[in-house]
Amino acid sequence: MKRPRVLLVDDEPDLLDLLEMDMLRMGLDSARAASVAEALALLAKGSFDLCLTDMRLPDGEGLGIVQHIAEHAPATPVAVITAFGSAENAVAALKAGAFDYVEKPVTPEKVRGLVRSALKVPEPVTLSRTQRPLVGQSPAMAQVRGLIEKVARSQAPVFVTGETGTGKEVAARLIHAMGTRAEGPFVPVNCGAIPENLMESEFFGYRKGAFTGADADRDGFFQAAQGGTLFLDEVADLPLAMQVKLLRAIQEKKVRKVGGVSEDAVDVRLISASHQDLQAAVTAGRFRHDLFYRLNVITLRMPPLRELREDLADLTRFILARLAQANHCPNPVLAPAALEALGRYDFPGNVRELENILERALALADGQIIQAEDLNLLPADQMAGGETEPGGLQAYLDATERKAIQEALGKTSHNKTAAARLLGVTFRSLRYRMERLGME
Repeated sequence: MKRPRVLLVDDEPDLLDLLEMDMLRMGLDSARAASVAEALALLAKGSFDLCLTDMRLPDGEGLGIVQHIAEHAPATPVAVITAFGSAENAVAALKAGAFDYVEKPVTPEKVRGLVRSALKVPEPVTLSRTQRPLVGQSPAMAQVRGLIEKVARSQAPVFVTGETGTGKEVAARLIHAMGTRAEGPFVPVNCGAIPENLMESEFFGYRKGAFTGADADRDGFFQAAQGGTLFLDEVADLPLAMQVKLLRAIQEKKVRKVGGVSEDAVDVRLISASHQDLQAAVTAGRFRHDLFYRLNVITLRMPPLRELREDLADLTRFILARLAQANHCPNPVLAPAALEALGRYDFPGNVRELENILERALALADGQIIQAEDLNLLPADQMAGGETEPGGLQAYLDATERKAIQEALGKTSHNKTAAARLLGVTFRSLRYRMERLGME
């Protein structure tokens, strides 16, 4: 199948790099132009499925590109990128034929949402961490896969336990995908990330006028998961008051929206998870025993990575192949010394930490062979001696990387291209690192 082709028009090289990277990640081809003349020349040479253009260009207005496409290729959607405060220009572009606009500063989320809206491009599920299959042939992993196949055939609530980063959501998604509700929605909820005063409205929805700001009726998580699976991650973080309401919803299979007078029937399968010992939370009085028994009908334990060392080589190859696909580059290879270094490491963050280590190593490596030093693993004696930053290895490495980037930007007057050259990485790699560290 021919991949959609996007024309990117802007006079800022940094922004063009960012947009081009986003298109690659979405599986789209792109061509770039820095002026109206270059854009018109590219349009004359071939067709495009979408055009993203800045409004102000060195040799004219992006409005001319919008009008040209509207006249010569009316089926091609055009979106404009406008600086803050240029709403009148955006309106003019919409009247000229543009279907939407993005205000600067441009974020990847804004761009991807706009592109998906224009081209109906789905999220590339093969690259999603939450879609990672359970890789490995060890007895422990075979046992996990076998239990998932069994519980997928039933509708009984499942409680997934395991340390942070072991793949609890991955297991929940597999149970959903292999069961009779696979065609229904899978709604993941991080119970620890919802403010307590918003929990009831988020879980059960609300009616218009129920509180200040409730301008229209809104469904909650239970309604969104109707006919599918509701995944309650870190369920042990739910406050006791919300546990009572959740228990009633499970028992009655009905929910009442905030501000509503009637109850709505809901049909969802519940899968919950926590890295905490839920039985200990019950003993300590932090979790209701009746809710515990409702959720913990079937227990699935996800083993930590240190118990799956025989699967490390297969898992590493899989993650590197997926990263190569995401970055549109040949598959990288671990040097023998690098694989040995990973084999000696305890992975307190489990598979999620391994993914982060390999993603960083791929960005740091000079070629397609990842060396042991590219992994940036601390020696075991340093970790045991408590010499890492608070928060463990990842926090220490992030702090070190952030400091190096800040120093490079300071030396180059915040010129990212020069800073990337000083650090010995590509401009794209620097942008990725700054985005990951929240420095953009």
